[in-house]
Order: sequence, then C-alpha cells, then structure tokens
Amino acid sequence: MSVESFVPESRVITVTPSATKHFEAKIAATPDKIIRLSTKPSGCTGYAYVVDLADAPEEGDEVVAVNEKLTLAVAKSAIPMLRNTELDYVKEGINGILKFNNPNVVDACGCGESFSVS
Repeated sequence: MSVESFVPESRVITVTPSATKHFEAKIAATPDKIIRLSTKPSGCTGYAYVVDLADAPEEGDEVVAVNEKLTLAVAKSAIPMLRNTELDYVKEGINGILKFNNPNVVDACGCGESFSVS
C-alpha cells in the first residue's frame, strides 16, 4: 500500500499582470536589472516592504522568473514574511500604487507604511 501526499505550491510571491507591466516599464531602460524585494524594520508596527533594482540576486534569495523579460528576487530574510504574497499594481485616482496582498500580515499601521506578521 502506498500513500500519496499533496504538497501545495509554496512559491513566495505571485505577480498580477498589471504589476508585471509596471515592473517591466521600470526596467525597460535597464533590461539587465532585476527587481529585488526585501523588508526592513520600520514604522509603528514592525516592518516595511523594500523594492529595489539590483544587478543580480544575493546569496540565498529566492528567484522568481515572472516571464522572459522580468525576474524578481526575494531576500532570504524576507521569505517567511512574504510567503504566498500577491503583488498587484492598482490605480487609485490619478496615482498608481504597488499593493502587497500578504496573507501573513496580522497588523498594519493606519497609513499603510508598516506591518507585522505572526
């Protein structure tokens, strides 16, 4: 008798089509760059998201090939906080904003600049 196990996909992040277009526009002039996501201690609730252009992933980063034009790297230290996060880019009035739909967040500050996880 054998037992099968179901292991759900455990990708750190997913990227919506609108976020993909946003990031592709950001790197259009520098196609050799990647987007690197990390976190830093900040604000009243603990952490803030950091989005940077980078030449390459750092050691231990999880690399996500979104498509042939776009690669994202997630900092090793941020992986537990960002697991299963969806990145989206939405228009709010005349402004565009990158949204982190992060199921790990248990609290966020009122202005939306910082968050905490369990």
